[in-house]
Amino acid sequence: MQVYKKILVAMDCSSVDDAIIEHVSALALQNKAQVYLIHVVHSHTLDQDRALREPAEASLKSRREILQARGIEAHIVVRSGEPDKELLKEIEAKDYDLVAMATHGHSFVGDILFGSVSRTLKHKISVPLLLIGPHQ
Repeated sequence: MQVYKKILVAMDCSSVDDAIIEHVSALALQNKAQVYLIHVVHSHTLDQDRALREPAEASLKSRREILQARGIEAHIVVRSGEPDKELLKEIEAKDYDLVAMATHGHSFVGDILFGSVSRTLKHKISVPLLLIGPHQ
């Protein structure tokens, strides 16, 4: 039975993304699912957007190549804006079966300061949300 057909993976283009790629890779292979890697460029100026977009796209492309080498159909989505709002728009616009993202493993105080994206998604989406710690 194919539980997941389309998996959206929110990436922050850092080393914590490696943990989520491993988990999603296994899920995608088991379910013959497509994977959509999304990164939201969080910038305040056009120059900042340009400077952040290029390395983000390179990071997503390298992770897409990893998935494709494993036989997984993978796509890239890059947006600009506030990460939580842009992720919600993407989730609402498409028919995803699962949303996955890595967490940074912050302490309780760190979660209050930095966990707003995962907290927002947890409370506002109707599809399952998979949160993976950086060392899993």
